[in-house]
Amino acid sequence: MTIDQLKELGANTAEGLERCLNNEEFYLRMVGLALADDGYDRLKTAIEAHDLDEAFERAHALKGSLANVSLTNLLTPVAQMTEDLRARKDIDYSAKLEEMFEELEKLRSLND
Repeated sequence: MTIDQLKELGANTAEGLERCLNNEEFYLRMVGLALADDGYDRLKTAIEAHDLDEAFERAHALKGSLANVSLTNLLTPVAQMTEDLRARKDIDYSAKLEEMFEELEKLRSLND
């Protein structure tokens, strides 16, 4: 995974690097940790169980870690779900979950 590859997928790497003191190695390690988080699956499970409190906690935690490394393409659907879950909206989240997992897979594939 490189900075240029992340940029191509929509990450705001300049912002993410700044948060990591412009240390590229540290930034890429933090990106790796954000992508390895099991919270994505836990969010899906909570939504499927209609456990909106747990789903909000998972979405909110993911939103924070993704914002810190500025993975904008993945952050967008997570942030949208976070706000709906904050309001405890029991709605169909399947499209946002699908978008989240598609973006997650694109980013994870950079490590292949």
